[in-house]
Amino acid sequence: MAEPACDIYQAVFTVDENVSFLEKVRGIADEHRTHIILFDADRLAGRDHVAAALRHAWRSWTGGEPIANSIEMEALLYAAGSRQCQVAAFFGIHPGVNRAYVAVCPPAPGIRERLAGCVTFVDEDWEEIDPAKRERLAELFSITPEEVLVVGEERFRELVLERVALLDVYR
Repeated sequence: MAEPACDIYQAVFTVDENVSFLEKVRGIADEHRTHIILFDADRLAGRDHVAAALRHAWRSWTGGEPIANSIEMEALLYAAGSRQCQVAAFFGIHPGVNRAYVAVCPPAPGIRERLAGCVTFVDEDWEEIDPAKRERLAELFSITPEEVLVVGEERFRELVLERVALLDVYR
């Protein structure tokens, strides 16, 4: 089975309590017969990171050997490059203000309008990895200064994406 296309949006929103917020989002997804996965943009190396996590999660899910009980958690596991759901949860939403990539898989007509009641969609450039974000990502993905030295600063994002792909090796 081919992996589904996914629409990936950027949004900001405030979460009072994770469970109730996720229940509301799950209800919208169910209404539209799709999946909605929320990724913490501050812990991801951009849109390519989201796309890679979705691609690997879908392959794992349709291949019959998923790690998680839902495609949403499977995608977060790949985003985190970890088999631990507790680690992956940090790559989703959190109480307070969130900057998130919102993946809708497969795309569903009208869902963006429906989600607009929960989130504010933004059209900003979230691709830059400034020094503070680079340091945070290096820590999250155990990327050493030596690795960066070998590949070069301009390929830092590729080191993060490699961690996503390596989850398949560590299964």
